[in-house]
Amino acid sequence: MNQPDHDLLAAPGPLFLIPHAVLLPEGPAEGCAVVVDDGRFEAVGPADELECRYPQLRAVRMPGRLLMPGFVDAHHHLTQSFGSALAFGEPSEIFRRVWVPLEGALDEESAYTAAKLAALEALRGGFTTVADAGTRAGVDVDVVASAARDAGIRCVLGLVCSDAEGAEDAGPGVLERAEKHLVRYAGDPLVHPSLAVSVPEAATDRTLHVTARLAAEAGAVVQIHVNEHLAGVERSLVRNGLRPLEHLHRIGALGPQLLAAHATLLTPRELTLLADTGTAVSYNPVASAWKGNAVAPATAMAERGIRFGLGTDGTRGDGFRLAEAAEFAQRLAYGLVTGDSSCGAGWTWLEHATRGGADAVGLGARTGTVAEGLAADFLLVDVETPELALSWDLPWELVRRGNRDQITAVFVAGRLRMWRGLPADWDGPALVRRAAELARATVAKAPITRVHPTSTAARGLSRSREPGRPGVPNRSPDGSTVARESSAQDRSPAQ
Repeated sequence: MNQPDHDLLAAPGPLFLIPHAVLLPEGPAEGCAVVVDDGRFEAVGPADELECRYPQLRAVRMPGRLLMPGFVDAHHHLTQSFGSALAFGEPSEIFRRVWVPLEGALDEESAYTAAKLAALEALRGGFTTVADAGTRAGVDVDVVASAARDAGIRCVLGLVCSDAEGAEDAGPGVLERAEKHLVRYAGDPLVHPSLAVSVPEAATDRTLHVTARLAAEAGAVVQIHVNEHLAGVERSLVRNGLRPLEHLHRIGALGPQLLAAHATLLTPRELTLLADTGTAVSYNPVASAWKGNAVAPATAMAERGIRFGLGTDGTRGDGFRLAEAAEFAQRLAYGLVTGDSSCGAGWTWLEHATRGGADAVGLGARTGTVAEGLAADFLLVDVETPELALSWDLPWELVRRGNRDQITAVFVAGRLRMWRGLPADWDGPALVRRAAELARATVAKAPITRVHPTSTAARGLSRSREPGRPGVPNRSPDGSTVARESSAQDRSPAQ
């Protein structure tokens, strides 16, 4: 297989790249090339024309490689990476039992390391932008910003603005801090300020309204988990007489500046509210499968012109698998019962994983597309693999058969950041080793409550119920089944 030249790609100065094809909004274009300079796409067009325009540049020819926009993760929690696997098998709405105590146990080093670890996984999976929905760690949010910069990923950085009485992440002076946050990162090349509220009930109506105004004035977004779980919808109905999205509309918080995370439980009227107000959604299909109550009606949102991107919610950082999950979840939840064999087709999910995601997180004028003037955030994907070489419909094949192993290189702001799964200019394996040490210590001291036992313990419970096997499982005081005794290596620090 033809291998692109690492040294040429990593060299400073302008890059003239001629791949097998470039993924443009209208589809894959063969015979197309790009010129990258000063962190942006200076030119995109037919290779022969660009060779005439830029005779001074040495062309880097890359047969067998697709140049495509980097993926945009529209919903992430970077400082939760130490506990990503703690959500397996857990019932929905785990933030009080897992995420609040976990992030509360982070110090400055562990928060930085957790965020950089999440950024590393994202880059390996082809994400060039992540939207962080705010950390509850008791550290300056610049710790997360520094981790993103050092990793080399573009980050929409949320500042938590909760102030309702009893909210876990509530704090005084939220509006003053919000204004300072929006100014603090206004000119940063990689970090873009955002405001965040965990759920509508975590902030007062005034704060929800004012943060929406501040974000709109600054060209930023407010990230809020909305209509994600049945319990949250019911609490809002009891408290406000309205569902969470309806309540946000009543107080004037809906609009293009709002990024509604999850939005899995939507009525027809709420779909109309999203469409009419221009509110954006982060559709998080893997999170729905792992710990949700429903799947967001993304095909219906696409049909009605509702703005949305795809988010991992910190589940796993593989852009191709996220796009596949987006289509697959729609097929299972909606397509099978209606006989919809397309479910948006491959191009829908690539579109919303890239350009649509950039628009949803407020960066549509900056990234998400291979186009002149936009940031050179892109991937080089090997299309000579067994999965992709026999191509009939590349968008579908990227969604159904693509994975991060096929990503040769990741560029952010025109700079090589990831080469064959490893950071181009810093020590990724060393970070992973340090993260493993810090994660074990952090989870051990965090007051995390898990309902589900580890797989090893759960298997033991299942086997104890088999005919002919003595013993019955123990039960906890609340009646739930817990493991008997297990070896030290079987017990998670979180149990």
